Amino acid sequence: MRLAMNLKVDGHSPIPIRRQLTEQLRHVIEAGGVPRDQALPSIRELAGFLGVNPNTVARVIDDLKQSGYVEARRGKGVFVAPAPPARPSPHLREGFLQDTVIRAAALGMTADDLSVGVLSLAGIRPAAIRGAVEVLLVECSPPELDF
Repeated sequence: MRLAMNLKVDGHSPIPIRRQLTEQLRHVIEAGGVPRDQALPSIRELAGFLGVNPNTVARVIDDLKQSGYVEARRGKGVFVAPAPPARPSPHLREGFLQDTVIRAAALGMTADDLSVGVLSLAGIRPAAIRGAVEVLLVECSPPELDF
C-alpha cells in the first residue's frame, strides 16, 4: 500500500533538515495522513524520495520512536503507533500563531522581526536567515599595534 505523504525538505532553510522532516511526519501522523498501525515507507525509500542522507532519516525515525509517534517491529518495519501522543490540534496551533502575529503587528514588529525572534528563541541562529556573518570587533589604537 502506497501512502500519499506530501513531504518536502528545503536544504536552504535555516531549519535543519532533520527538524523539518520530524515536524512534517508528526503533522502527517497527527492529521491521520498515515493510519494508526500502518507501516511507514522504509528509511531508504524516504531518503531517496526526499533526496536526503539515509542517516538523517534514521535519526528522524529514532526521534519519532522516542516521542511515541512510531514503533519498530523487528523484521517488519516502522509503524505508526497505535496511540500517538496527543498534541494540541492543528486548528489550535494555527489560532495561536494567528494571535501571535496580530500581537506582534500591534507592537510594530514586522514579519521578519517575528520570524528572527522565534528562530532565535528556538535556538536557530538568526544570522543564518539573513546570510550574515558573525564579526567580532576589537578596539585597537596605534600604540597597541606594536604590542
